[in-house]
Amino acid sequence: MDQARKRQVLRLFTYGLYAVMCHDDDVNAFTANWLTQVSFEPPLLAVSVENLSKSLPMILHSKRFTVNVLRSGQRELAATLGKSALKQPHKMADIVYDISEDGWPMLREALAWVACEVRQTLPTGDSTLIVAEVVNIGVLSEGQALTMAETGFRHAG
Repeated sequence: MDQARKRQVLRLFTYGLYAVMCHDDDVNAFTANWLTQVSFEPPLLAVSVENLSKSLPMILHSKRFTVNVLRSGQRELAATLGKSALKQPHKMADIVYDISEDGWPMLREALAWVACEVRQTLPTGDSTLIVAEVVNIGVLSEGQALTMAETGFRHAG
């Protein structure tokens, strides 16, 4: 397969950008674009998480995470959260978030948040696919969601 063509074609796929947050002994967040709804009943989402990340073991241990819908214009926040927490352990230092009474971390400046409980996992190459049930939601403000196209970020295998 022509690798340049593969990247060119895969970059045509459209994606939103989300901040996935997890809370175990610590709070972490990462920028996710490989995320989609996979079922209405029950309401299920799937997200791909890098195997060599700080967040994956946190999610697998706690069995829960939140998806925060980033707003249009939050490119810098997405870039900050996109950095590896293993390489940049203080990346969360200036990130403003709250933890709900029942333990769900959420960004204050997100458009909305979705609380998810892990139902299935599947090893998928350099990542793990997590299927999770939506158990709670919240709308924080109105606006347009951030997309990969808006940021100019380029990601394709």
